[in-house]
Amino acid sequence: MFALFVTIDVALNLYSWLLIASAIFSWLYAFNVVNPNNRFVGMIGEFLYRVTEPALRPIRRILPDLGGIDISPIVLLLIIMFLRTFLRTSIAPAFGVLY
Repeated sequence: MFALFVTIDVALNLYSWLLIASAIFSWLYAFNVVNPNNRFVGMIGEFLYRVTEPALRPIRRILPDLGGIDISPIVLLLIIMFLRTFLRTSIAPAFGVLY
């Protein structure tokens, strides 16, 4: 059971980093810091978009329009932090798993 909890925790942590990378990449792309015509840059952007967009899209539908400011990654990061804390403090000890 310990392996399952650790795997879920690592997956949530990895997804958090992917969200941060996606947000930074979108800023770099918006301010023309990276070359959008470069094939490697395009592959990275497409990967980050495909990985993060399915989780961000429902949050964007719920949030009000803030005039070009997208806070959906912040909301999703808060949800992931809540899930990781809940996993460590409530679910794992109930199964006798201690971090």
